[in-house]
Amino acid sequence: MSTFPLAGSERTQIPGSRSVGRADPAERLEVTLLLRRRAAVAFADAAVKLHRRDRPRLRLGRREFAEHFGSDGRDAAVVAAFADRYGLQVVQRSDARRTVVVSGTVAQAERAFGVALHTFEYADGSYRGRVGAIGLPSDVRGVITAVLGLDNRPQAKPHFRLRAAGPSPGTAYTPHEVAALYGFAGVAAPGETIALIELGGGFRPADVRAYFGQLGLPVPRVTAVSVDHAKNQPSGSASGPDGEVMLDIEVAGAVAPQARIVVYFAPNTDAGFINAVTTAIHDEKHAPSVVSISWGNSESAWTQQARAALDDALAAAALLGVTVCVASGDHGSSDGLDDGHEHVDFPASSPFALACGGTRVETAGAALTGETTWSDPPPGGASGGGESTCFDLPSWQSGLALTLTGGVSRPLEKRGVPDVAADAAPDSGYRIRVDGADVVAGGTSAVAPLWAALIACANAAAGAPLGFVNPRFYAGGAAFRDVIRGDNGGYAATQGWDGCTGLGSPAPDVFADAVPVDVKNDPRALLAPR
Repeated sequence: MSTFPLAGSERTQIPGSRSVGRADPAERLEVTLLLRRRAAVAFADAAVKLHRRDRPRLRLGRREFAEHFGSDGRDAAVVAAFADRYGLQVVQRSDARRTVVVSGTVAQAERAFGVALHTFEYADGSYRGRVGAIGLPSDVRGVITAVLGLDNRPQAKPHFRLRAAGPSPGTAYTPHEVAALYGFAGVAAPGETIALIELGGGFRPADVRAYFGQLGLPVPRVTAVSVDHAKNQPSGSASGPDGEVMLDIEVAGAVAPQARIVVYFAPNTDAGFINAVTTAIHDEKHAPSVVSISWGNSESAWTQQARAALDDALAAAALLGVTVCVASGDHGSSDGLDDGHEHVDFPASSPFALACGGTRVETAGAALTGETTWSDPPPGGASGGGESTCFDLPSWQSGLALTLTGGVSRPLEKRGVPDVAADAAPDSGYRIRVDGADVVAGGTSAVAPLWAALIACANAAAGAPLGFVNPRFYAGGAAFRDVIRGDNGGYAATQGWDGCTGLGSPAPDVFADAVPVDVKNDPRALLAPR
């Protein structure tokens, strides 16, 4: 049977890595296959219309979405037959998520997908990887849109930073004190569920109880969900992924009291990341109304197929009325790359994400007196932001300008990052508890759960989810605290939107024009002309 290269699946090895030999042919692995959508054209049309500010605020229920826009059972049967031909077993299937997971040995996977898997070593460890494109037989051409998990390199980085000890320790705040600085004192989110995506680490329930007891706030109900066999596994190190997990839980729980928190733990791979997000947004049991993601990597670190798959998942979230808040990164306009060019972080750069940048707050007592762009001298961090190289300019960002450091401005030509901002500087950071220790943390990792929690509170107050808020935020009705000082390396803060802090940090009536979405189970309601 003839084979064809799967578009967008090309991989290169991590710079500086070297192959130390072929992967063990008997090693077992799982591979995630994404299938084409039913009514793909209608889905794309509905997603485009969500960007229009004048569209009715509609959403689909999860079951109706699966029936209309999930994968077709006949395609799943074709894929199962393909897998069986190479000795691979189907171990999981979800039509809503368009996912079929197959299991087998390295040798079987190499034959099925036309690749040679090697063990690569690099400065931070080793990984199983491949170079080049994936090959698929002609009978699944057009049916399988992505093959993920053959390569298990770390895909994303957490965007948090612990404050270093020093002679000038700065100021620190509890998360609900930060919310109060922005005018959100006494808010709550009864009945709402906040989803947190985590690619490592874990939490200790005793730490959660102790922390919220110290704050005098209700202890949130925190549930761990395993994705791709990952579990809640605290490492014992506050500077490791535990710091990310606890920062997310404690910020979300303190800013949105009474909200349920569900933590989706997945492996730090492209397959794990995407499966965690799709599991969360299609979760009928926990039904989160908002998702917080504090992990990401430069757009160039993703294969085209993985980037497209995750962007597609965020589009599905928007159609389901689920807001997705994503940290914009902690390495300024370079996003941590040293090639002399500016970069933005993904998935923050997806047009369906609410990208969250960072500021440094200035206070007098309990009052907010000013804000500037978060940017610390090297090796410190800075608010990620700038212009995407992968995503077109959304209609709601048309007419904006990007101001470079030095004051020169030019029209924004592609998707601009971030959309919003809030306190992220470690020296005006958040007091949290990790693995039994009290620490101060910052980074845009704190901003994503802060915004997610505020949106959860707004959802509770409105009695319905706000959903995809970006078009409304840019329409001019929302209120932000404009940040006009500082830069993130390549881009300067200025009046209005900028590539450092977006539209600005939240003001008390920021959600005044964000109309809740209505449930319309008939998909035609989303597609009706207007």
